[in-house]
Amino acid sequence: MLEIMASIMRAINALNREIGRVFSWLALAIVMVCFSVVVERYLFNNTRLWAQDLYVWLNGFMFTAVAGFALMRDEHVRVDIFYRPGTIRHKAICDAIGVLLFLFPFMFVVIYYGLPFVQRSWRILENSANIGGMPGLYVLKTFIVVFGVLMILQGIAMLIRSVLVLKNRDDLIPVNYRYLTQAQATGKE
Repeated sequence: MLEIMASIMRAINALNREIGRVFSWLALAIVMVCFSVVVERYLFNNTRLWAQDLYVWLNGFMFTAVAGFALMRDEHVRVDIFYRPGTIRHKAICDAIGVLLFLFPFMFVVIYYGLPFVQRSWRILENSANIGGMPGLYVLKTFIVVFGVLMILQGIAMLIRSVLVLKNRDDLIPVNYRYLTQAQATGKE
């Protein structure tokens, strides 16, 4: 059973890693589009509203898509006063409690209230509110639900990792997904 759970955890991590790898390239696109908008506006006295929408939308796509990847890499905001100095078992317990009490309920709320919002947007094939803006706002709004689903999946992977640690089965956890001791985290090992 623990081996099956470890396989599920590895599959979720692989999915979020690949999504993170692909969508992180949008950061470069955001910079390029934003730069071109600024150059066009201040050097050529011209503005294309769709281009202004584009870099904001790309930003929305990127940050909602890579949230699960950031959670997988432990690059999210955390109150470290209790977590960082804790033992590996303490970290596993904190993660399990955090996932069950905070992450899952919040993501279910995001999906529950976001889904009708997204469905309505698809029904009317919503576009930008700006005249001359980007078409297809419904695609961007879809990423609200994508965000929730990817975060729930990564929460499941975190929960599995916590269970494996508490069952003393660190051998089933990929090396790059294991908890770090204080010495490893600070490089003093």
